[in-house]
Amino acid sequence: MESVFHDTLFIRKGCIDLDSIKAIIFDMDGLMIDSERLYFDVERALAKNYGKVVSDETLQKMMGRKPLEAISIYAKDLGIDISCQELLKIRNNLFEERLRNEVKAMKGLYEILDRFRGKLKMAIATGSPDKFLRIVLDKLKIEEYFDILQTSDDISEGKPNPEIYLRSAEKLKVLPSECVVLEDSCNGALSGKRAGCYTIAVPSEYTCKQDFSFVHYIAKDLYDAAEHIESLMNLRKEHNKI
Repeated sequence: MESVFHDTLFIRKGCIDLDSIKAIIFDMDGLMIDSERLYFDVERALAKNYGKVVSDETLQKMMGRKPLEAISIYAKDLGIDISCQELLKIRNNLFEERLRNEVKAMKGLYEILDRFRGKLKMAIATGSPDKFLRIVLDKLKIEEYFDILQTSDDISEGKPNPEIYLRSAEKLKVLPSECVVLEDSCNGALSGKRAGCYTIAVPSEYTCKQDFSFVHYIAKDLYDAAEHIESLMNLRKEHNKI
């Protein structure tokens, strides 16, 4: 595949439409906020209540998925014999209390939002329910940055299915190929890639051992992701001069 090399930036043509980067779509959990720690704590405590121990492998498999899909994996792996709907309700009640009291923005979040505000459209595409998204937006005071908000409440298939990113691009009135997706988990990154978006992985301490070999770029943090997006935009400008 033909490629271009621009300073320290390497881009394969076909990975992104150099003429039109129009939007950034953010995952929420583990990317915008340090919530994976809260989920892991709650899910370990919940397992203990049933006399079980949940493995890191199970917790990793759950990441990025729709809540009911994730809790179904949890119940099956642990052999918990109650309805998934009831188990999810218990988990969500425990998590909501922790989220309201402990939610914190990941380093670089406010900076990347300020950097591209007014330059690119911005959206959130989260596997979390709207109730949790609203808590985060209220606590962090960031709703005004986003053009659209997409939760798992009105999608049929969760990540790694591409539906949530295809839906987000449609609401933004842009093509998937005109979107940059930021994700912290393998499931989420697969969703963005399968949708046809330029996908940047920003692994957290909980996902850094996952396979991100398929993404377009792996960023150290949100600061690095912002620099990379800026480089893409600069390359687009130079490309347009040719």
